[in-house]
Amino acid sequence: MAAASLLKVNNIEVIYEHVILVLKGVSLEVPEGAIVALLGANGAGKSTTLKAISNLLSAERGEVTKGSIEFVGRRIEGMDPVRVVAMGVAQVMEGRRMFEHLTVEDDLLTGAHSRRDGRAAVKEDLERVYRYFPRLTERRGVKTGYLSGGEQQMVAIGRALMARPRLMLLDEPSMGLAPMLVEEIFAIVSRLNREEKVAILLAEQNAAMALRLAEYGYVMENGRVVLTGDAETLKENEDVKEFYLGLTGVGQRKSYRDVKHYHRRKRWLS
Repeated sequence: MAAASLLKVNNIEVIYEHVILVLKGVSLEVPEGAIVALLGANGAGKSTTLKAISNLLSAERGEVTKGSIEFVGRRIEGMDPVRVVAMGVAQVMEGRRMFEHLTVEDDLLTGAHSRRDGRAAVKEDLERVYRYFPRLTERRGVKTGYLSGGEQQMVAIGRALMARPRLMLLDEPSMGLAPMLVEEIFAIVSRLNREEKVAILLAEQNAAMALRLAEYGYVMENGRVVLTGDAETLKENEDVKEFYLGLTGVGQRKSYRDVKHYHRRKRWLS
């Protein structure tokens, strides 16, 4: 990762309810304009890592107790979440989290609540969101609670884009979506990165899709980063193939029975 780092997470520890240790010494970097994947099974600590960056942990009685988080060289751990958004960090939460009683357009406009650059600029960015998500143009007057899962994910990403972020945190954007919709969503995310120069930290269980999109990746397990590398290296790593891509060295998909001894082996921790 040769580009200058936009985000640096340095050896953080996160504790919930003052007693439950969830993250243990997590470090990662996101370069300016890059896509970085954060991989791991459900419960590995991916969502907690994103919430630590956006400082949404306090709503769940969690806190960063050790380490530091820097965005454009400035410490942001413990900062008010609204200020974090104003600095250029926008998070798309797992499960989409719609304002179901609002129309699509009103929901999108909530993403601009921290901006102070006037209505004309906000309107211009709203039209830009519609260009990226033309399906939402037809649905702009419909309440988001009546949208399909794919359309809701488009609203969630569009709402984050309305904040004009330099860094977007995407938490499981493929969750619950049909494969064709996943392809469509990820293609748009790739365009946003390429055309808008938005850096993306992508937390995903769908490792195959994430590594197609990302340039670099981190694998998490039990609240720790256990493996790092560029996307191509991770794709060829035998452990990643077996436990996240479901493939053996000869390209055959393994059954759960074949890999159930995973927690006893953990070759990457040896």
